[in-house]
Amino acid sequence: MIIVMQKGASAEALAEVERRVVELGYQPHVIHGETRNVVGAVGDERGKEVLQTLEVLPGVERVVPILKPYKLASREVQPETSEVEIVPGLVIGGQEFIVVGGPCSVESQEQINESAVAVKSAGARLLRGGAFKPRTSPYSFQGMEEDGLKLLAEARALTGLPIVTEVVNPRDVELVAKYADVMQVGARNTQNFALLKMLGQLDKPILLKRGMATTIQEFLMSAEYILAEGNRRVILCERGIRTFETATRNTLDISAVPVLKQQTHLPVMIDPSHATGHAHLVPPMCYAAAAAGADGLLVEVHPCPEEAASDGPQSLRPADFAAMMKKLKLFVDAAGRSLG
Repeated sequence: MIIVMQKGASAEALAEVERRVVELGYQPHVIHGETRNVVGAVGDERGKEVLQTLEVLPGVERVVPILKPYKLASREVQPETSEVEIVPGLVIGGQEFIVVGGPCSVESQEQINESAVAVKSAGARLLRGGAFKPRTSPYSFQGMEEDGLKLLAEARALTGLPIVTEVVNPRDVELVAKYADVMQVGARNTQNFALLKMLGQLDKPILLKRGMATTIQEFLMSAEYILAEGNRRVILCERGIRTFETATRNTLDISAVPVLKQQTHLPVMIDPSHATGHAHLVPPMCYAAAAAGADGLLVEVHPCPEEAASDGPQSLRPADFAAMMKKLKLFVDAAGRSLG
């Protein structure tokens, strides 16, 4: 249920509503709006009728049922689009279209530093790189783990770029959080609910990728696990879904962008590298993402893709990334956004 406060309702009235929500066995989530505040009451739906009684409290305008199965992610609770702050001065979901660039996996200090310098000079605002790599085959490169995290931290010190890196196992959450500015949940862990709950207890941005066979509703329910634990800093990422088509690695569901924008207030990004699996297909999908209304991109960039330990065929060379960024600005401008 949503408890909509009256315009100008006092802090005391809001606190009393929160107290009563807890007393009734629900968890209150306050959304502060420009003109009024809203309290989302989340919990067992079987007793939601008792929440209707809160309409008589001072400062309450009305109590409204939340119709969507995902509550806190819904625009019913928060009509305004969320802006997720990564570091001071860098926001995803605002006016600026944000590009994250870097290699699939960290391989050496030279490789990650060269990648970081290249993507920053081309206009990327964050650096991506995997230290823990969940792979289809147990014999494939699994990542450098903490050594890779340390190399990412050194690249951040060199360039000033915040880092996005994946956490795979719940037992590694604390370790990855020591180094990462943004914690990424990969497609294979979209419905790893134990991991999502742990990430929901952090005060860090979470980049949640859509699973290969995850519906949009299931995707938003995964986001709900993080939000319900108290972490509001969630960014969604469409990275392609599995279909019968074999010409590309996955099928990029570009329509997911406007659908998600309609259904949720959370920012939406696109990963065209994993979606297509081929470097020459990445730039067109970057342009399409901007035109569709996405808030940003994750693009794989490697100084020497033919020698990459993972996902070389889908990685852009630095020069190709720079050329793509120049053309991307035209699409971002046409969409009414700015490219930092």
